[in-house]
Amino acid sequence: MPSPPTPRLLFAVTTDLCFDQRMQRICGSLAAAGYRVQLVGWERPASPPLTPQPYAQHRLRGWFQRGKLFYLEYNLRLFFYLLGQRAAAWCACDLDTALPVWLRARLGGQPLVYDAHELFTEVPEVAARPAVQRIWRWVEGFIVPRARLAYTVGPALARVFEQRYGRPFAVVRNVSRLRAEAPQPVAGPPTGYILYQGALNVGRGLENLLAAMPQVAGRLVICGEGDCSAALRAQAEQLGLLGSGQVEFRGFVLPEALREVTRHAAVGIMLLENIGLSYYYSLANKFFDYVHAGIPQVLIDFPEYRALNDQFDVAELVADLHPDTLATALNRLLRDEPARYQHLTANCRRAAPQLSWQHEERELLRLWSHLATPTKEETEMRTDKRSYR
Repeated sequence: MPSPPTPRLLFAVTTDLCFDQRMQRICGSLAAAGYRVQLVGWERPASPPLTPQPYAQHRLRGWFQRGKLFYLEYNLRLFFYLLGQRAAAWCACDLDTALPVWLRARLGGQPLVYDAHELFTEVPEVAARPAVQRIWRWVEGFIVPRARLAYTVGPALARVFEQRYGRPFAVVRNVSRLRAEAPQPVAGPPTGYILYQGALNVGRGLENLLAAMPQVAGRLVICGEGDCSAALRAQAEQLGLLGSGQVEFRGFVLPEALREVTRHAAVGIMLLENIGLSYYYSLANKFFDYVHAGIPQVLIDFPEYRALNDQFDVAELVADLHPDTLATALNRLLRDEPARYQHLTANCRRAAPQLSWQHEERELLRLWSHLATPTKEETEMRTDKRSYR
C-alpha cells in the first residue's frame, strides 16, 4: 500500500533568506522531520547567492527596497507567486507577509499559520507614525483571529497577543542550536573584542554605545546593516573611532561566519531603547548566540532578559543607555573584575544546553504535527504521478 503523501509547507518572509537564522532553524527542523518545506523571501541588490539548505528556497525580485511601495510590490508579487504553488499549510512570518498568505490559504481551503517574529504594530518605525500604525493594527486584527496556529518568539509577546485577541499563542523561542564546539574556559581577563550583531536600526542603543567607546578599554566590532548604517559610521568617524581602529563595521556576515566571529569576542552587546512594546518585550536571538559562544554580555534590563538573567546570570544588566552607564558595565567585564567575567563565562557554558534549539524544535514539531495534513490537491498530484510510472 503506498505511503501517504508528505505535507508541503510554505513560509513567506520579507527578509534575505541567507541571513534569517530563525527561518533557517524552523524550516531545517521541519524538513528533517519529513515535511516538504519551501521558504520564500526577497532578493536585495546586495544579496549573496543562496546558501544550500535542506529545504526549497525562492527569492522574489522587484524595484523597491523600502517604504510603502516596497510593501505594496512585495505583497502583489508574493500573492501571484503563491497562486502557482500548492501546500498543506501556509505560514506568514510577521504582518508584512500576512495578507497574500491568508488569501492563498483561503482560496485553497488550507490553514493559515502566523509566526510573529515581533509585535509588528509596535516596532519604532510603525509606532512613530499613527496613520501607518492604524493600518497595520487593522491587518493584525484581521489576520490573528483567522490563523489556525499562531506562535511567537517569547512568553511576554505571547501574553500581549492573547490579551488583545483572546486566543492562545504558542512560544517558539529564537534560540541557537547547541553545537559540538563548546567554548573554552578563560583563565584571565578577556583579550577579544566587544561584539554587536544585528540590524543597525533606530532604537538599538548604538548611538549611545559609540558615544561610550572613548571611555572603554576595548575594541568594538559591529556586524550588520540597517537604516542607521550611514549615520553610525559618520558618528564613529567624528569621534575618531574609525581612524584609531577602536570601532570596526563589518557589514552583513553570513550565519556560519558570524558564529566564528562571536566565538572570538570577549563581550556581547544586547541593547534596546524603550520606544515600543515590541522592543520592551523582545527576546532576540543574539542573547542566545552570546550564551552559546560562552561570552558574557551587557544587556538591557527589559522583562524577558531580566527573567533569563535571574535564572542563569550570564550578563551585566544596565537600567539605561547613558554612555557612562555603558562604559562602566563594559569596563567591569573587560578590565576591572576578572573574577566576575570568569563567573559569567562559566554560567554561559552551563546555560547553553538548557537554552538550545534542540529543546525548542520539540515544541515546533508538536505544534505542526497537530496542523499539517496532506491536502486534497497534493493527494491528487501524488496519485497522478504514480499512475504515469
